[in-house]
Amino acid sequence: MAVDGRTEDRTKLEHVLASRVNFFGVAAGSAALAYVEQKRPDLVLLSDDLPDMDGFEVLRRIREDERFKDIPVIMMTMDQTQKAEAASIMAGAFEIVRKPFVPIIVVKKVEQVLELEYLHRHLRSEVRRQTHLAEERLASSQRLFEETVMALAKTIDAKDAYTRGHSQRVGRYSRHIAYKLGWTEEEQQKLYFMGLLHDIGKIGVPEAIINKPDRLTDEEYNRIKEHTVIGSEILELVAEFPELTIGARSHHERFDGTGYPDGKKGSEIPIYARIIAVADAYDAMTSKRSYRDILPQNVVRAEIAKGRNSQFDPEFADVMLQIIDEDEDYMLHER
Repeated sequence: MAVDGRTEDRTKLEHVLASRVNFFGVAAGSAALAYVEQKRPDLVLLSDDLPDMDGFEVLRRIREDERFKDIPVIMMTMDQTQKAEAASIMAGAFEIVRKPFVPIIVVKKVEQVLELEYLHRHLRSEVRRQTHLAEERLASSQRLFEETVMALAKTIDAKDAYTRGHSQRVGRYSRHIAYKLGWTEEEQQKLYFMGLLHDIGKIGVPEAIINKPDRLTDEEYNRIKEHTVIGSEILELVAEFPELTIGARSHHERFDGTGYPDGKKGSEIPIYARIIAVADAYDAMTSKRSYRDILPQNVVRAEIAKGRNSQFDPEFADVMLQIIDEDEDYMLHER
């Protein structure tokens, strides 16, 4: 679109450009703004001198509208000074053409601007397309990771006849504690996956020991304890998620330093493991065992409270106590 109050200049522009582009000319700024609103042209040739308003005012209105601010504008002026050129560029013009026109210069500048606009538009389109593809691949990878983790968690739980769904519940309880603490969604999800895989080391423990209904011997208990180290070594192979090893190795550490495998205490124990430890103990008490049913909620609460500062980090034990108190119908247990 060409916007020029001088009929002879519009006619001259149409003569040199009509055979190359879809040309439309108007004389007034108001008509130009109306056309932009209706048709959104690919390029505007805009005179600084119009009968109804200043050409810079037209340019300002185009630039202020989010829908049209990217339309390239070539300012046309009879002012031959560098100041006029600088004013046009500062106002948001892409180029400047001086009157009287030199036809070949007008043609070349219009072609160059339209070519750049074409490349820019297609670049934006390609960026959007590639971004969409990348997001799809990322989502697909995330789904594959989640499905793999879930499959592993179910494999772990399948070894123990009395802890079906244990890993999933520990993951959910851990995430809920993180939610109560105001952690970000990303941190909550990270903790959930760590909870899902905290017992993965049991893959390396014989089922006969895991499912033994009688009291374990010292040797058998030591084999059970090895699952923390085995799990950590397995998850070290997941280079993209190094934190996974934390939940597997340290969820049996105790706040007073009497846990295993490393005997860490207090803040030496990674924060993720301190949360998983509370969630793990809660699920152990609220799940059926070969020798007992689900413990009553008041008993579970008393045990969590008793474990503050000894087995559990008191901060996370208190959050678990809050969750228990809010669970008035005792819904959080194995089903």
